[in-house]
Amino acid sequence: MTSRDPSRLGPYELIERLGEGGQGTVFRGRGAAGEDVAVKLLHARLTGDPEARERFLREVALAQRVARFCTAPVLSADLAGNQPYIVSEYVPGPSLRQLVEREGPRRGAALDRIAIATATALAAIHRAGITHRDFKPANVLMGPEGPVVIDFGVARALDSPQSTITGATMGTPSYLAPELLSGGQATSAADVFAWGVTMTFAASGRPAFGADSIPTVMNRILNAEPDLGPLAPPLRELVADCLIKDPSLRPTAEDLVAHLTGQPTYPVRRLGPSATGSMRITGTGLAAASGRGGDGKGGDGPTRTGRRKRGPLIAAAAAVLALVGGATAAIISFPSGGDARGTQAASLPAAQRPSAPPSSGPALSPSRTPKVARSPKPTPPRTVRTTAKPAVVVTAKPTQKASVKPSPSASPKPSPSPSPTPTPNPYTPASVCGANFKIVDSHAWGDGAATTYLMRNAAGKKCVVTLGRYVKSAEMGAVLRVKGAATGRDFGTTTYYAGPIRLAAAGKCVIWGGGYAGASWTSAWSHCG
Repeated sequence: MTSRDPSRLGPYELIERLGEGGQGTVFRGRGAAGEDVAVKLLHARLTGDPEARERFLREVALAQRVARFCTAPVLSADLAGNQPYIVSEYVPGPSLRQLVEREGPRRGAALDRIAIATATALAAIHRAGITHRDFKPANVLMGPEGPVVIDFGVARALDSPQSTITGATMGTPSYLAPELLSGGQATSAADVFAWGVTMTFAASGRPAFGADSIPTVMNRILNAEPDLGPLAPPLRELVADCLIKDPSLRPTAEDLVAHLTGQPTYPVRRLGPSATGSMRITGTGLAAASGRGGDGKGGDGPTRTGRRKRGPLIAAAAAVLALVGGATAAIISFPSGGDARGTQAASLPAAQRPSAPPSSGPALSPSRTPKVARSPKPTPPRTVRTTAKPAVVVTAKPTQKASVKPSPSASPKPSPSPSPTPTPNPYTPASVCGANFKIVDSHAWGDGAATTYLMRNAAGKKCVVTLGRYVKSAEMGAVLRVKGAATGRDFGTTTYYAGPIRLAAAGKCVIWGGGYAGASWTSAWSHCG
């Protein structure tokens, strides 16, 4: 505490100064019941007019609707006097920035816990209709019960409608999305971009676009590929997708949670050792979330038929709560065998699969046939008197019949019905991409079931499409990435084809590929003409 700091704000006694930023000074305070709280004393200039105060209180009320797990909820605010302040839950512990600077980058399960907790917090914030606008390591507190996101909604509350990205409350430059630097609106996609930069910082100690001068960092965000440092798969691929320049191609916070808990709804690219190396897409979970895809509508191709079915997002709240509470179980699922880099498991582990319901009666061995002799043999009643010989007692016949096993040949085997002739796919690569496109490369998926084609036209556009050989509902995918430019992808369950993905790529290298029936493949950088 300094001599200029107040000793009290409203009903809260101020105990110690925790830090100071562009919005104000943060103190640890104590409420009337003795509870610890975080009190942010705001700069008076930020709430200097009645309109700003009204907007601030409205945004604070909205922030109070956010689910409390993984966030420090806003408790109250007071702007009536000349010392406006906002009160939130106190979280003891350093910020992620302080932790990395003090102890070094995070690795393994520690990094995974940060990723899932912060992604879950962002999903809850976005679900309440709030954009954080200032997500960064300094706003992630490493509390005793797990990482906690703070200051959500405050940046928006303190911004005037005329404010721009040059204002102090619009976020830290290293964590600003390119659309914000270009004068666009702050949306949830910008928060996802900031999450990707934050995860890179957590794993390497440096933001994905460096920490040099502001003009240099801004230029890299707008024009350069991110430096993901030592960030390892599968988190590396997820972060790379968060840092795509086009906000419409980024995953949502809900997608992040689904992937990190092993329930992917959005196909994540698989990268090589660096962001510019060869990359792949996941071999499982090809059903894409809505709102993804490349330039698949324009051009000369036919109208798409047999559209894919989109599956609803499966929220993993139970797993999240267990992890945030300090559970040490792994939070990112890997399939066994093969190249495990970047592949998320789409199925549940064996221990979690539902088993068949137990039978209410006694269990029978499947290798044995029940016999009548299992019951005790009937005994002639003592009151019966007969002169017949015991050899002709009627009860002997059922026992004899029960011991006779039916011959397996008694039941005639049904003759196999002829397999229906598959219907050939009526579409061709040229009819889908357009008649002016010519095939320059292809990748077959086996048995002629499907092939992914790379095509090019005279104008320099390139097109990728995956076609089934026969009319059949199957998971298909197509992906095209132009070096230093756009990326397009189309994944889902469809009947005829996936794509077309058409992108301008004159004189530029591309990565192209796709998927079919659970398999996936992508090229290295190639076809640079």
